Amino acid sequence: MLAECLAAELGYRLIDRDVIVERAAAYGVSQEELREAMEKPPSFLERFRHRRYMYLALVQAALTEEIRHGKAIYHGLAGHLLLPGGAAVLRTRIIAPLEFRIAMAQERLKFSRAEAVAYIHRVDQERRKWTQYLYGVDWGDPSLYDLVVNLEYLSIKEACQLIAFTVRRRCYEFTPECRRTMEDLALASRVKANLAIHPPTSHLEFEVEAQEGAVRIRGKVSRVEEIDEVQRVALETPGVKQADVRELVPSVHV
Repeated sequence: MLAECLAAELGYRLIDRDVIVERAAAYGVSQEELREAMEKPPSFLERFRHRRYMYLALVQAALTEEIRHGKAIYHGLAGHLLLPGGAAVLRTRIIAPLEFRIAMAQERLKFSRAEAVAYIHRVDQERRKWTQYLYGVDWGDPSLYDLVVNLEYLSIKEACQLIAFTVRRRCYEFTPECRRTMEDLALASRVKANLAIHPPTSHLEFEVEAQEGAVRIRGKVSRVEEIDEVQRVALETPGVKQADVRELVPSVHV
């Protein structure tokens, strides 16, 4: 409701999780598995699996591709973690008292009160575990956000106007510098996603940075020969002009 109001107020595109999942699935993976990777906390055994990293790489690539031209509102899990804070990104968290959330769950999901309470507690616990596992941060930490809005005393319309005012006041527009930053992030995310789905490199994990067509890739490889394969995949990604793989190092097995 708030996201829809804000999109109408600002004239921005509204992007939800389903749009991102659909775009990410175009890489050739299951939408159901992508949703599960974004929503459910890992079990003990999943801590040793690589698949979640791959799914998140695909989701980040899809998200950055959707928002790289600006004037967009994304409402979905982990948007504030998948996108860096900065001049062109306003990371906003909406909070509300438990009774307010219970009433909303009952209205939108047609739950009984007991079902609504159980649902809210489960969602909060899963989000906290998810962000702690993947990013080592507390989902509720206010420092992860630029703006926190409490709906206890604000209506949806008032909250919408408050956020819209902040956007206009801070000029969250894509200047040429901001556009370059987001284009770099989108390119780095595409390279990371391509490496995640390419069979010879899909078992590896990387950090990728990009600047005006030049990408730098850091991480560990299983064999020295894989370094050339990583560079080849990066250079075949549209938009990449140079690929620096000097910081790739072979794993040491004792």
